[in-house]
Amino acid sequence: MKPPALEVVRQLADWSHWVPFAAARESAPQVPGVYLAREGATGDLVYVGMAGERRGQGIRGRLTVYARGKALASGLGEAVLDRALADSQWLHDRVREVDGGHARRATQWGVIAFERADLHVSWAVAADGPAARTLEKEILSALAEHALWNRLR
Repeated sequence: MKPPALEVVRQLADWSHWVPFAAARESAPQVPGVYLAREGATGDLVYVGMAGERRGQGIRGRLTVYARGKALASGLGEAVLDRALADSQWLHDRVREVDGGHARRATQWGVIAFERADLHVSWAVAADGPAARTLEKEILSALAEHALWNRLR
């Protein structure tokens, strides 16, 4: 029997406490590192991501891009939107908004897709972008048998 994904990952780095996604973009460090996402406060690990220097914004910068709905075609943003678009009730709600004259821009759909996902995140700081990439690869390798939203493994 394989151990839960979080148990596998816990030993690979020094992780922050779990925080709701909206709060994470305010409290995450502005340095390179790896971030984990899980569904809800106690749910399963669903995503492993990496943030490089990102113009001095690091992990916080990456999470902020997602939170603003501006990364809907890559990484976690794409995974969150894919799941929202597969939820017929969520789609019906969006169609009702459009039918009611309240069309939204794509980035706004991304924001509400993240709200729907109810993600919580934790992160580990890395010395630089290459070190963050190495840690991300180690984690994804260790989780090869676990179901994650990551497409590229």
